[in-house]
Amino acid sequence: MAFLSRLDLQETLRTLSVLQWIPVYVFLGAIPILLIPYFLVFTKFWTLSVLALAWLAYDWNTHSQGGRRSAWVRNWTLWKYFGNYFPIKLVKTQDLSPKHNYIIASHPHGIVSYGVFINFATEATGFARIFPGITPSVGTLEGIFWIPIVREYVMSMGVCPVSESALKYLLTQKGSGNAVVVVVGGAAEALLCQPGVSTLVLKQRKGFVKLALTTGAYLVPSYSFGENEVYNQETFPEGTWIRFFQKTFQDTCKKILGLNFCTFHGRGLTRGSWGFLPFNRPITTVVGEPLPIPRIKKPNKKTVDKYHALYISALRKLFEQHKVHYGLPETQELTII
Repeated sequence: MAFLSRLDLQETLRTLSVLQWIPVYVFLGAIPILLIPYFLVFTKFWTLSVLALAWLAYDWNTHSQGGRRSAWVRNWTLWKYFGNYFPIKLVKTQDLSPKHNYIIASHPHGIVSYGVFINFATEATGFARIFPGITPSVGTLEGIFWIPIVREYVMSMGVCPVSESALKYLLTQKGSGNAVVVVVGGAAEALLCQPGVSTLVLKQRKGFVKLALTTGAYLVPSYSFGENEVYNQETFPEGTWIRFFQKTFQDTCKKILGLNFCTFHGRGLTRGSWGFLPFNRPITTVVGEPLPIPRIKKPNKKTVDKYHALYISALRKLFEQHKVHYGLPETQELTII
């Protein structure tokens, strides 16, 4: 009975660790967004709001210049429970030398990119042990860094803007042994994520290759097997009213907010129930062999296309070599659009 209680407690902790993730960002974001204007206009503590805004202005460029990572935050036990919920695993196929810098291109985006977050923004799966001497930085939306408190939280995990200036700074101004992690397909790819499907938005995504050429950073393909399996995405039949409503909502969000919204579901708080927790299905991120890239100050289109094709070939090879071992059927193909 005591053994069963311990099992129940462990499962509860794993579930809560995942459940807290998005609400924490919302809560931390709401504090400054609501309190700074309130203190500024309606209370005698307006100086606190002024100081907070002054600090934000003073510190504005930090997130684009390496940020402020914290080994303590990256090693929180919370992240181990989070990773064990699925579970999530990080696998290397070859060492990464600290003598070089790298762009780790991650696929697929999935609905939420759990594999990228746990493997590269935390130490839950032992990145520092698996790749000694390499400092990972995960690229995400610039707008997150405009919100006080939230920006400190994400910077502590080594997260940076996925902007050319921020990534180039890490690859040229911080010495060697740096790896920027870019989810190349972005939010557009999230709309294509379905269990049993491996479709990547990559054919025209060449900015990461150009960045590799201008900085001399090696390109590293990585694929998170199982990322598409943790949610079921709903795409309703064409011509139905619910499909019309879904598409109108998605187009409006894209136009106004610049974001793509998916219609998806997972499991609830209890197994077998419906909800928005991800399914307990394994995610294994396999980091492939680095592709050496020459440093060219102004690469032309032909050169970019050449290395883009070499990268896609290396990614396909990685996918085919590991797909069956990590849970995909032999017949599943990698589709690149």
